Amino acid sequence: MSYCLNPACTNPSNAPRQMVCQACGSNLVLRDRYRSTRILGRGGFATTFLAEDEGLPGKPTCVIKQLRPVVTAPHILEMSRELFQREAETLGKIGNHPQLPRLLDYFELGQEFFLVQEYVKGATLQQEVRRSGPFDESMVYNVLEEVLPLLEHLHSQEVIHRDIKPANIIRREIDDKLVMIDFGAVKDQVSQTAIANPEEHSTLTSFAVGTPGFAPPEQMAMRPVYASDVYSLGVTCIYLLTGKSPKDLSYNPVSGELSWREHVRVSPELQDILAKMLEVSLRDRYRSAKEVLQALAKNTPSPNSGLPISQPPLHSTSGARSYSPTRPRSHSPSSRAASGIRRYHSRTGAQSPLSGALSKVSGQLSSPRSTYTGMDSSSSLSSRGRGQARLTPNAIQHAYGRGQRDFSGQDLRNLNLRKFQLPSANFHEGKLQNTDLRDAILINANFGRANFAGANLRNANLMQAYMSHADLANADLRGANLSDAYLSHANLRGANLCGADLSGAKLTESQLSFAQTNWLTVYPNGKRGKKGRC
Repeated sequence: MSYCLNPACTNPSNAPRQMVCQACGSNLVLRDRYRSTRILGRGGFATTFLAEDEGLPGKPTCVIKQLRPVVTAPHILEMSRELFQREAETLGKIGNHPQLPRLLDYFELGQEFFLVQEYVKGATLQQEVRRSGPFDESMVYNVLEEVLPLLEHLHSQEVIHRDIKPANIIRREIDDKLVMIDFGAVKDQVSQTAIANPEEHSTLTSFAVGTPGFAPPEQMAMRPVYASDVYSLGVTCIYLLTGKSPKDLSYNPVSGELSWREHVRVSPELQDILAKMLEVSLRDRYRSAKEVLQALAKNTPSPNSGLPISQPPLHSTSGARSYSPTRPRSHSPSSRAASGIRRYHSRTGAQSPLSGALSKVSGQLSSPRSTYTGMDSSSSLSSRGRGQARLTPNAIQHAYGRGQRDFSGQDLRNLNLRKFQLPSANFHEGKLQNTDLRDAILINANFGRANFAGANLRNANLMQAYMSHADLANADLRGANLSDAYLSHANLRGANLCGADLSGAKLTESQLSFAQTNWLTVYPNGKRGKKGRC
């Protein structure tokens, strides 16, 4: 099969030898060489495809990564071009390692950018856990001993991965080696520029900031350091041991630390190593992959030590052994900032706005080698709670530009947020009745249980937005992009979905029956809607 790479194509599947898409007329063979055969994954800013290289004998398999800027303003396109060039240079520099995919080609076509990489066949660690259950302790040791040298290599090249997680580590089928994939395009320089100039902030500056729950607070503040990858690897180990993602675990409300000890039963040695990898404060965390490797070499229990090297993971807290930490938990400003960030990660009913200490974290970190210094706890949003002063559009824009993402439970009724760019923000249980969000960019935002009654979301970009149990009664969603949005149990009574793109969205036919649709509406199955009055 030939698969069309045009994001707007209504029927991308074509015959194997077809040269031009029968639905939209786009070329199916890029640069007269690369033919996409199927989609591998899709995010807010990039889509990956499995492809064949028809320019080489045997047509070897490769992966095409398509980067498509959401905004087409000239300065955004120029920034995209610079980021794309930088990512290509980075991949070319690090790809000589046998456990990192090689960059094969990169090019620009129109206003879209393409990277072609080596295809790594195998299962991700996430897939292994889902198929066979959680890892035991010895298996986690093996993962650490294999992945940490990869991180050490990346960091020696002055590269921070930024998105270490089980889904981005593949066990290669041909030799069982672990391979790290998916390197983000945005670098520190652009993120810092965006923070210094919030009015110029765009969705691009938030791209590849990391996966909520796996990324540490300083990274969510757009100040990643080498130790940020160490933290993400620590969270990955917790997932491997428990089968639970960070959103399924709780956090200490005071320190902001992930509560994981009650879910695992491991030796004190591994527990101490994981605890230091998962420190919220950079001052207390391992500073590098090399330090973790040294700790592993020093603290790995020997077979004759009498200490448990491998114990089964716990699926309940009954009878669990809980080891006490070796030192008092840090209640530093960075811990308080992390506590706020955790509420952003949660989709289970966060109650408080993000602690403003995050803006202090953002201001303190400036380079991969920086560390936390003394910070006070004052901030623009930390004193605002439920029932107090409402946020203004300017306050929201300023807070987001400083790295804050949690606006859960806030009263945002009747505000004019037209054309605001707030990807990945958390508006869980937010009050958004009659709010003007026309043309807003809200990719991957959390609107769980939010109230949108009467809101204007016309032409808004809500790709991959989480809108479970949201009240969208009588909301104007004409022309909105809701592809891959999660609308389970959302109230769509009277919602205007004429011309909206719901391809891949999670909702039922029953829900759609209460909404207004027309022949321009794209249903979740990719088909057009029926004629209707809007």
